[in-house]
Amino acid sequence: MEFDGSSSNNFEMDNSFMEITPTCIHGISADLAIAADKVQRTIQLLEDGATVPFIARYRKEMTGSLDEVAIGAIGDSLAKFKELETRKEAICSSLIKRELLSDELSKKIQQASTLTVLEDLYLPYRPKRRTRAMIAREKGVEPLAELILKNGPYIKEAKKYLSIEHGLVTIEDALAAARDVVAEIVSENADVRGSLRRMFYQEAMVSSRVVVKKKAEAGKFQDYFSWQEPVSKISGHRTLALLRGENLGYLRLSIRPDPAQPLNLLKKYYLGRGGENHELVRALEDAYSRLLAPSLENELRQVIKEQADSEAIEVFTRNLEELLLAPPLGQKRVMALDPGFRTGAKLVCLDGQGNLLHRQTIYPTQGGRQSAEAATIIRKLVKRFAIEAIGVGSGTAGRETESFLRSLDLEEVIIALVNEDGASIYSASALARQEFPDEDITVRGAVSIGRRLQDPLAELVKIEPKSLGVGQYQHDVNQNALQKSLEEVVSRCVNRVGVEMNSASAELLRYVAGLGEKLAEAIVSHRQLHGVFKKRADLLQVKRLGAKAYEQCAGFLRISDGEHPLDNSGVHPERYELVEKMAKDHNFSLAKILNSEEARRKITLEKYCTKEVGMETLNDIRKELGQPGRDPRQNYVSFAFAEEVRTLEDVREGMILPAIITNVTKFGAFADIGVKQDGLIHISQLADHFVKDPAEIVKVRQQLKVKVLAVDRDRQRISLSLRM
Repeated sequence: MEFDGSSSNNFEMDNSFMEITPTCIHGISADLAIAADKVQRTIQLLEDGATVPFIARYRKEMTGSLDEVAIGAIGDSLAKFKELETRKEAICSSLIKRELLSDELSKKIQQASTLTVLEDLYLPYRPKRRTRAMIAREKGVEPLAELILKNGPYIKEAKKYLSIEHGLVTIEDALAAARDVVAEIVSENADVRGSLRRMFYQEAMVSSRVVVKKKAEAGKFQDYFSWQEPVSKISGHRTLALLRGENLGYLRLSIRPDPAQPLNLLKKYYLGRGGENHELVRALEDAYSRLLAPSLENELRQVIKEQADSEAIEVFTRNLEELLLAPPLGQKRVMALDPGFRTGAKLVCLDGQGNLLHRQTIYPTQGGRQSAEAATIIRKLVKRFAIEAIGVGSGTAGRETESFLRSLDLEEVIIALVNEDGASIYSASALARQEFPDEDITVRGAVSIGRRLQDPLAELVKIEPKSLGVGQYQHDVNQNALQKSLEEVVSRCVNRVGVEMNSASAELLRYVAGLGEKLAEAIVSHRQLHGVFKKRADLLQVKRLGAKAYEQCAGFLRISDGEHPLDNSGVHPERYELVEKMAKDHNFSLAKILNSEEARRKITLEKYCTKEVGMETLNDIRKELGQPGRDPRQNYVSFAFAEEVRTLEDVREGMILPAIITNVTKFGAFADIGVKQDGLIHISQLADHFVKDPAEIVKVRQQLKVKVLAVDRDRQRISLSLRM
């Protein structure tokens, strides 16, 4: 956060010890429509250092079973409150040092509920560069400006301010200088700014025009060459498209209301229904056109940009979540191919844990002898390594290689085309070099393809989410906000699934609640030095991993063959004693509770209900006891594209084709039908009824049938429909 003025730059405040007031709690409660007591207890947990996944999973009694999204929203609102309070302290500190803080101003500052209101109050006192009004004040015309504002005898008085020394030779010179002062006073009036701001938000029109000199280059923005719509109705994706066109120099944008409206508002505020005041009207027009309109337009641009960013980030995170939680094949022995025409296909064989067993290059698409050799090699390797599935990268030569493999009749071997977005980025990364220091990037890429088939989540966490191809204008949005949201959704997915602590990579472990990069690396190092963990409690032996981190992470880590039966479940270690009491009370072993539904039904949960452990937690415990080690993701379902469709030339209007959804946006969804170019299912073609949000109908990686509406081969576009 930047503070203006040197006097406030020395002010320091530790947000972690800021008092959370009842006003803050009730404000957050009202904004989010969450009961104040739930907000208060959630804030208490967050302030004590608890993570969002831990709170959502293991502190349901305290929050009233709020989910991760609601808890995250409370955390974001709390951060905004702290930012506001910090800014108030900085402003007051600056004003005190300059002896400008009155009791009335101090009261208004403390009552400010938003940063916008706060900055409006501070604007007249904010240190700034020399303005026209400052220069005019130095010439002594401020009393004349006050006369103009009060509709006093300003023309008569103007003669008193003539000064050759100050360049005020004529009465018009004096009045012009005074108008500069009036314009600044008007532009810094908090009430005026607030009223005009509301008018801008409600009445402004977004207008765009093409830059004539760039028209030939601006083809992608043709829809916006002459565009206008109310700012109150503009969609986020159009906002980002318009701003991108402007940034590229193709479009000129204006986001303002009809100028007559704000000018009428100013006249009514300063003139009421009184008589004419020619100089004040001129000053008001200048204040609006030179100071208020540009400032408020910039504010409005920022507001609609933030709204568009929020919409785009929501789309991205929702798609990413679906992608990360895609059904895993599981610990199957896999062959993976990174296909190519001229350079051949890089082939690797992996064991059930994703370890590299074999690699070589084959040429399955070359025809003749080379294709025959490739077939022989594949059959031998399938038998040698007992391969259960083959994954083929979806890039160049992917469909041809997949077709070749299917022609081999490999009996029960699953053959799948794997989306390889981001695989090349991983293969060239420092992490890939660390994992495979002796292999080239093509081998690393093939391994990544195979591991994606086995466990998409474990592999995709190694890749920058922005490289996974599921965003909407992701390079145009606020990158810090995007990164924060993506980190949150990855963490949410990892903790929902759980992590096997004896095989997980540091990249996967770092997303576990309470860990982070350093502790994840420490866990892997400890595992390498001392061997596998026998029980969850052994985590406390890891260097720098203390009791608080253990509390946060332990429930999300699994040991499939550990010493304690509950270590392979989502039951938190803090509740082991409770489960053991349940077993003892019924003369059951832990193994029987885990393996027998009948035994679990005999446990009356209400008997174990306390203030700290309510029915929400007890029901979760019973659910976890019935599915130890279970992956919450759906089961893997094999998929194949239409064999007769491999290129855009093969696609014909009216075809009904199998497809996979690759991206969902606010205006529709994109689907892969097995050719290089994804097709667009416009929002109007998603259902026979009105669709407000495409995410209500489809999701990323969903398998379905689509109808081809149109093919534009010149523009490489395919229009699809779900309306058969």
